[in-house]
This record gives sequence, structure tokens and C-alpha cells, in this order.
Amino acid sequence: MADGTHRHRNPSSISSSSSSSSSNHHHRVKFQRRRSNNNSGNSNSNGNSSNNAQSQRYNYQQQQQYSRRQQRQRQDLRLSAGRLRAQRVSQRLVGTEVSVVIHVYLLRITLNRSTLARFRAKEQLCDGVILCAAGTHHRVHRVILSAASPYFRALFTDCLRTSPAPPSTIRLEDQPHELVGVLLDYCYRGQCRVTARNVELLLPLADRLGVVGCVRLCCRFLIQQLRPDNCLGIRRFAASYFCQGLEAKCRDYVLRNLGAILRQSREFRELDLAELLRLLGDDELQAPGEELVFEACRSWLEADPRARARDLARLLADSVRWGLMRPEYFRAQVETWEPARRSRQCCKSVLGPARRYLIEAGTQDQRRRLLLLAGQEESSGTWTRPRVPHEILFAIGGWTSGSPTNFVETYDTRADRWYLSAWMDSTPRAYHGVCSLDRLIYIIGGYDGHNYFHTVRSFDPVSKEWRERACMYHARCYVSTCVHDGKIYALGGNSGMTRLSSCERYDPAANQWQLIAPMNWPRSDASAAALDDKIYIVGGFDGQLVLDYVEVYDCAQNQWSYLAFMSQPRSGVSLVAFRGCLYALGGFNGVDRLSSCERYDPESSGNATWQPCGAMLDARSNFATAVLDGRLYAVGGFDGSLPVPSCECYEPETDSWRASAPMNLSRSALGACVLAGLPNAREYSFHREEGRRDDGAEDNTSNDRPRQQQSNGIGGNVIG
Repeated sequence: MADGTHRHRNPSSISSSSSSSSSNHHHRVKFQRRRSNNNSGNSNSNGNSSNNAQSQRYNYQQQQQYSRRQQRQRQDLRLSAGRLRAQRVSQRLVGTEVSVVIHVYLLRITLNRSTLARFRAKEQLCDGVILCAAGTHHRVHRVILSAASPYFRALFTDCLRTSPAPPSTIRLEDQPHELVGVLLDYCYRGQCRVTARNVELLLPLADRLGVVGCVRLCCRFLIQQLRPDNCLGIRRFAASYFCQGLEAKCRDYVLRNLGAILRQSREFRELDLAELLRLLGDDELQAPGEELVFEACRSWLEADPRARARDLARLLADSVRWGLMRPEYFRAQVETWEPARRSRQCCKSVLGPARRYLIEAGTQDQRRRLLLLAGQEESSGTWTRPRVPHEILFAIGGWTSGSPTNFVETYDTRADRWYLSAWMDSTPRAYHGVCSLDRLIYIIGGYDGHNYFHTVRSFDPVSKEWRERACMYHARCYVSTCVHDGKIYALGGNSGMTRLSSCERYDPAANQWQLIAPMNWPRSDASAAALDDKIYIVGGFDGQLVLDYVEVYDCAQNQWSYLAFMSQPRSGVSLVAFRGCLYALGGFNGVDRLSSCERYDPESSGNATWQPCGAMLDARSNFATAVLDGRLYAVGGFDGSLPVPSCECYEPETDSWRASAPMNLSRSALGACVLAGLPNAREYSFHREEGRRDDGAEDNTSNDRPRQQQSNGIGGNVIG
């Protein structure tokens, strides 16, 4: 270090003699060391070693200067060659038109966009004029327009030339001066101000003149402006100008928001029959039930009953999937609708068969025969084929038959069926956390019967790939997890040695965990949820007691505080944020499994407390919950004796639960999450099965559950 520091002193701060002395001393020491290392008997004088070192340094400096000189010469030669080629090409094009490519290349080297815009604003070096409405005009640079639009490039070169000299005047006398100015802003600056007032005229003008970048800018603006009252009009507008990306976005928006469109859009009643049939017959229409589809048919027909009455039978037959409609609604609304009753063809071909299928048929065999008589097939006919769900529920892992499992099942709410997935993780685990974020599923911590995990895995349902993620600071079984503000929180749990109060937060972008403030009380087998910029955790087990404590974490302050206690202690509980409230469901109170539920409203006036709400049909603990299609689902769990496959759904309007289809596999200590808008949602729903039938493959993912072995394993009956 001392030698290096001495060598790199500033030469101006010391005399030349001292610098020479220091340099000689340094090289003398270096030479002596080399001599001793080599065991050489030869010796050189200090003066000779100093001269040799100076000579070597001088040669090195000369080589560096020569290399830099050579590099500058090569750069100058390349620039000169480029200028020479440009001059030669320009000379060949004299009298016709200078090459657009060469001009644009030189402009990119010497000018920036703001400079070009100033030239246009001051009308400097302009060589063209655009004539607009009301006798107004814009002076422009033809080379800039040619670079922005293939239309102008062809106009100013040989492709469209009809006169000896290229045109310098462009006539757009049907276009307003301000609108053309906005388009020119994009040509010169690469951006322009698109508003609701000008977009309807700007997009056609940009499309007409081939300014593709401006067309894309208008499409992005229109996507941001999509609302139930304008989406149909924007879709028709996009189709007129072949904006396929915008049209696809409009289609997706319409399919997801049919109910709001019926309430707010006048354009829906102006659709022609073909457009309406395409919309209502689409498999991807996101309607909570076929009742809404019938309401759409009724609304459209009643907008012009005389002209549209003749299309009623075809509309109802091709749009509504009658086999999926509730019988009580059919009796109350469909059969009593006067236009349908007056139509003989409608009664004969639609209402009669639908009534026999929904109301009169008592067995599945009778319904199958009625479908065949109505010209439908049970597997592919439109009457009973469910639509593609917008949201898919994934149930992953858990405890079954005395050991953990890596099974993955998906639930199709439209078909009310569970399907086994082939894309399972390699490691079985139970008592883990499951979260969804950015269309990825994260599996956090857990237990495989021997090891307590601190590992994290992610699954991409589109590419079907499992990946390892950054590990947590602590191993966590019976962990409580939730997602807030783009980050995953892992709270408490059991490390295999002790119950934890520590908490950590995962940032997917950085693939890194960060410790946050610990809870006031250690707990495992609790449950957490995020609501209104706060994180709540309820219940659990501290190693001695089942807890009724509730804590809330302030993300801004990084601080935990206590909240109103639940009405009873709960371990293996499930906490869900649903419609602005917190729901604590089921669990184990130290004696019995619970079916009771309670609700907490943070916005309630006065001191908020936990209030009882509708009890579940079955008592259960260590189960999974998810919000799907505006309803709350409870999945699997432990009933005190065995893991169960049963599932149920909470109806907030009636404050009651109803049974839904059971899983294929009985299990507890599982995790579940919901993913919306998957581009390959068909692969996780009824339509995967339909595709297999089309290929002639045997379907092995029916609702028949595999045999369950009797087990006295932990199965959820051990408090975490």
C-alpha cells in the first residue's frame, strides 16, 4: 500500500529530483526482491536498474499513445467513408429526390426532436406545405414526414410520382388545421396530445396517412377510456379501422362486464342480431348465471318489439344455456314473459323442451333423453355446456391419508366441478401458505412429515413451470400469509423448535425477504388477511393456549397493535377480507371443531366488535378459503376425525351457506388461491375435458374421488 501510494502522487506537488529519487528507490527495492527470489548471483547497479525501469515505462507510454492515435484514425476513416457514400448517393439522386434514408440518418446524428420541432415552428428549412380546411396550412419538412409515414415516403419518391418533380404541396383540405397539427406533433416529436375530443378524428387520419405510431397511441388512449356505456361503440370503431389489438381489448371488456353494460349502455339495444348472437353465445362470457343472459335477450327485444319479434326463437335458442338456469327463475320470469308465450315457434322449440329438462325430468337419464330430443348433446350441446370461467380456484397440497400430498386441483365455478391437475410440485407439503400475485402462485413454508420448510416455490399456470424462490429467514410451518401492495407477508408459525412472533415480507421484483416488526404475541396455526392498507391476524396457538387475540399491523408505521378480541378462541381458523369486512371462519376452540363464523367491520361507528354471521354447514378446521365470483368458498379441512373433501359457498345476500361440489381428494392443511384472466383458463376448467373428448381421449378427471384410506395421522387435529 505504501509503495502504491508513493507511486501515484501528483507530480506537480514535488520536485523532479525527489520524484526521480523516489522512483529509483522503488525500482531498486523491486529489483532486489526479484533477485532474492530467483537466487541469482548476478548483481546490477542501482543506476542501471533505474534506467531500465524508466526505459520500460517510456516504451509503455509510447505504445498507449500509438494505440489511441490508431483508434482515432480508424474512427475518422469510418466517418469519412460514410460521408463519401452519402455524397455519392445524393449526387446520383440530384434532380429527383435526395435519399430519405440518408437524410434521416444525418438528422439523427446532428439533430434531436426538439430541434426539428423548432425548425417547424419557425418555418425554417421547410420544403413542403400541407393545405388544411378554411384555407389554413402547415409548412413541413418532407424528409421528416417520410420518416414517420410510408404513405409520405411513397408520395415523395418514385413509387407514386406522376410528375417530373416530386410534389411539395399536400392537400388535406377536409381536415381541421388543429387536427393536422396534432398529427405533425407526433411526426416531429414522437408524441402528441390525444384527448376524448380529437381521438375519433385523429385515429382515422393517422390510419389514412399511415402514421402507425400515432394509431397505436390512439388505441392505448381508447383502452384507458373503456367504460360500460362506451365499450360497444369503441369496439365497432376499432373494427372499422382494423385495430385488432383495440378490438380484442374491447371484446374482453364486454365479456367481463355484461351486467353493467345492460344497466348503463344504450348502444347494447342498438346491436344487430348477428352481433348480439356472437356476444351472448361466446363461451368466455362472464355472466354469473344464465339468468343474466336471458335478461339481455329481453332488454334487446323490448327495445324494438315489432321488428325483432320474428328473431325471438332463434335468439333464445342460440344464446341462453337453459340447462344451467335455476328452475325457480324459469318459472317466475321466463314462462310468464308475454312475448315468449305469444310466439308459437318459441314455445315449441325452446320453452317446452327447457321446461321438461329443468322441471319435469327427475333423473339424469331422463334429462339426457330430453337433450337428444331437443337436438343437443350432453357433452357439447349449448344447453348444458358451461362457459369458460374468468377466475380459477387452485387448491394445492395438504394432509391426506396420514401423509402430506402435492396434489393440485382446480375448481370451475361455472361447471361446479373440481379437476385434478397434472402440473404438481415435486415436494409434498402441508400446513403451508399459498398466495397469488401477478398471475403466479407462491407456496410458502410448510411441513412434509419430517422437515419444517423455509423454502418458497412459485408456479406459473401459463407456462406450467415450478421455480425456486428466495428462502425465508425462518422455517415456518402453520404459517399465516397474505398479499398487500405487491408484496407477500409471512407471519408467525412453527419453526420446529418454537412458536414464532417474527414476521417477514417478500418482494418478488427483488426476490428478497425482509424482516419487519414482530407481533406482540407468538402464534402458529393462525390466519391473516389484508384490508384497507392494514394487515390483520387472528387466533392461533401459542404452545399452551388457543388464542382469541387479534392484532393489526400498520404498514406505514411498521408497528403491531391489539384489536378487539374474537368472541371465542380459534386455532386452525381462516380469516378472509370480503366486501370491506373481515370474516373469521370455523377453527378449533380447544375442545370442538367449529362451524360458527364472525364478522368485523373496521368502518363501523363507535368501538368495532366481532359480530356473529351465518354458520357453515359443516364444522371444520385447517381448511382453505377463497373469494370467487363474488362469493366466499370454504374448501376441505378436518372435521375432528378425518380430512374432508366437502366445500361450501357463502351467500352474503342471505347470510347463509350452500354446498358446492366436493374435491376429488379429502385433505386438510391445504392452501388455496384464485387467479383471474388466465389466457389458458380452458386448460383448468370443464373445457379441458371437452377438448379431450374432441380428441377421442379418455377423460380421467371426473368428479369421482379416489379411495381414501382411513388414517389416524395428524390430519389437522394437532394444534400448530
